[in-house]
Amino acid sequence: MVRSILGLVSLSVLTAISSPVFAQDAEAGAELYQHHCATCHGLDATGHGPMAGVLVIQPTNLKALLDVDGDFPTARVVARIDGRDPLVSHGSPMPVYGPYFEGNDTAIKTPEGQPILTSKPIVDLVAFLKTLQEG
Repeated sequence: MVRSILGLVSLSVLTAISSPVFAQDAEAGAELYQHHCATCHGLDATGHGPMAGVLVIQPTNLKALLDVDGDFPTARVVARIDGRDPLVSHGSPMPVYGPYFEGNDTAIKTPEGQPILTSKPIVDLVAFLKTLQEG
């Protein structure tokens, strides 16, 4: 009996260790958005923040990110935020205030199920952006 319980515990621990965590916290993402994104994208996320006028490329309406199939473009959004797909208007990877979003690596899944490794703050920010999408 003890041996079978230990076997189950060991199996549970191994499964937990080998499974990636995809936890997303939209509430934490909303806080990050207010502190780091609203200046350019606006409090309402439509791209009309107070700094929008000084950017070479106008900020995106973050409420209209869904693709033609109605899927959220997770890979594109993560790549834009973490700097894999930098913006010329920023002059550097977004956000311009540096490596705040680095570290604490976490995986997030695309609509197709493909995992993407990024940071926990970006995962949370993406979770928040998903809540903003309009039709």
